[in-house]
Amino acid sequence: MPRKITSGPIRDKERTKMKLLNAVGSILKKEGFTGLNPTNVAKKADVNRKLIYLYFGGIENLVRDYLNSRDYWRVSLDYIEDIVEESKKDFGKKAAYALVEQQFDALMGNEEMRRIINWGLSQDLKPLKELNKERERLGEMLFTKVIDDHFKTKDKNIRAIGALLIGGIYYLTLQAKMSGETMCGVDLNELEGQREIKKTLKQIIDWAYL
Repeated sequence: MPRKITSGPIRDKERTKMKLLNAVGSILKKEGFTGLNPTNVAKKADVNRKLIYLYFGGIENLVRDYLNSRDYWRVSLDYIEDIVEESKKDFGKKAAYALVEQQFDALMGNEEMRRIINWGLSQDLKPLKELNKERERLGEMLFTKVIDDHFKTKDKNIRAIGALLIGGIYYLTLQAKMSGETMCGVDLNELEGQREIKKTLKQIIDWAYL
């Protein structure tokens, strides 16, 4: 039986890349974006800083890859064509609800996701802007290829409705997890509060499609 190879150029490279990505996350959690520079990241990962440029092309690309690997929307973007095709059956109604519900669950359950959203709102940085454009690309494809035509003769602006739903999810989840406060008496840190928010999201989308 061949001996299992536990090291080598490919395995060592992947291990080093993962160490660098994890180092970015560790620094971001403790120091924010101000602590991100090649020296700090390399020291945290315990590798030569030259490897940041060799494997990622620079600190900016490393940060971008870290953000993409943690962002919920990345998963949806990987299957965007399938999502668009499947959504044509009901003009995007099911997909619209699935996206906002899953976004809500992801932000409630994942601290890194919440930090990414918070950084995107407070930091003027290229990797964060690129990440937001990627999220927008998924929405734009659904709107232009599936949803917009259905609402041409309706008096409801589905894009504005979507913006309010997503913006509301951002604020509610960040507030609930970062300050622990309720909103209009709804406590998102309790399962009942989470169920009520998701039920209401569905009701709003149902109303929009009437």
